[in-house]
Amino acid sequence: MTFATRITTADGPSVTVISETSAITDWVGRYLGLWWTAENVDPGTADGPVIRADIDERQHAALGRRVLAGRPEEIAYAAAPMLVSRSESGLVTATQPQDRLSYEWAPDAPRMRIVGTDETSVATATARLAREVVRGRLLADGWQILHASAVTRPADGATLLTLGNKGAGKTTTGFLLARTGGFQLLANDRVFARFDGEVIRVLPWPSAAAIGFGLLDALGWYESVRARVRAGEQMHPTQKQKVTDALLAGDRTPLWKAAGAEMKPQFFPDQLETWLGLTLATEGHVVGVLFPEIVPGGAPALITVARGVADADFFGAATEDRYPDVFGLLPVETSTAELAEHLGRLPHQALNMNHDPEASTAVLLEAAGVIL
Repeated sequence: MTFATRITTADGPSVTVISETSAITDWVGRYLGLWWTAENVDPGTADGPVIRADIDERQHAALGRRVLAGRPEEIAYAAAPMLVSRSESGLVTATQPQDRLSYEWAPDAPRMRIVGTDETSVATATARLAREVVRGRLLADGWQILHASAVTRPADGATLLTLGNKGAGKTTTGFLLARTGGFQLLANDRVFARFDGEVIRVLPWPSAAAIGFGLLDALGWYESVRARVRAGEQMHPTQKQKVTDALLAGDRTPLWKAAGAEMKPQFFPDQLETWLGLTLATEGHVVGVLFPEIVPGGAPALITVARGVADADFFGAATEDRYPDVFGLLPVETSTAELAEHLGRLPHQALNMNHDPEASTAVLLEAAGVIL
């Protein structure tokens, strides 16, 4: 039996995933289908971009041999070595021996083939590349990607965008406001944005959500998450085993990589709803911008200085280090100046927060009230 799931954004671009393994299409729907839309469709009626993904050791090996025969380029993709071969006709074949995954992308079709030997690896790669196919179509339609969190008022779609440097509190702001019940979470790390002549529309970037032990504990989520993990429920597979072990042991001590980044629990998008009680939004329009700054030990308060919209707030090829565009799915990047200008004209409010979630939530609601 063959299964098919179509993923569609609120703006229209879509991709259809077809597989003989229902767990793969289910995984794609789970990963992308709450911030975007997932529907089961007849495999024979699939139109537009299609990804065919299956567990097939023979085809994985055959594609791998084709790649090796073509003097491939070696790159790092999803933290694993990838060998990539490109033909004069535009066909791209690739293989990742470490993950036992192989790929074929025919841009004229447009159709992608993903085959591997492990269900979880194939499902993860399929969801990632389904998102990349849709991303490419959105960028071609004039959308751009911001490093931002966003919350949306469900009554009218009014959206507060949060910008800031790394560590400023963008993700924390999104979670704090979304947990109040007055807002829905539209983005925790990145968001698509486009000026449509009257408003700046925003769409979610579906992704796993990384939440550090400190924030989980401060928001009262740690013990309930730990109980689910102890009961055998699975978090996102990108989560490091050390993080899972710490949750099982009840150890709240932050874990750090050698490079200095914190290793955090990784949540599927649907777990933000089912585990943490948040509601996810599928679209909105920006009415104002928040510029938070976490000041440990300081008193949460509104401040008058905001840093403005910067080039670093936009996400592009230069800042994409884990998933380079090996299949040529993305168009040539366009100028961000117009969108930055329109964002700069919106009401904005800067504020300081600290590690007290209730005090920080209070000042965030005050800031939201100034804008809304």
